This record gives sequence, C-alpha cells and structure tokens, in this order.
Amino acid sequence: MELRLSPSILSADFARLGENVKEAVAALGPKDYLHIDVMDGLFVPSISFGFPVIKSFVR
Repeated sequence: MELRLSPSILSADFARLGENVKEAVAALGPKDYLHIDVMDGLFVPSISFGFPVIKSFVR
C-alpha cells in the first residue's frame, strides 16, 4: 500500500497563508498533495476561505 501525505491548509495561520502554503508545498513529495477544505455554504457553513483564495494557490 502506498501512503500519501495530504496536509490541510485549514490549520494554517491565515495572516501568513501564502507563506504557509509555500512552506507546505516545498515539504511535500512528488506524489503528495495539499488538502484544501472547500465549504460552499450549501451543505456546510462557509467557515473557511472562498474560491478567490483557492484560485490564488493555483499556478
């Protein structure tokens, strides 16, 4: 069984979110990925970040 690391950025320091995301991505292996909690407000309350913030992570 192959294990993959998927840290969640929901636990990041929101005041340093960009820096925290860069640090996490740098620490990940080539097969690992970053978990982004998307809460759309329909099924669960939107207590995380919205789509504009998520879009800023994509290169």
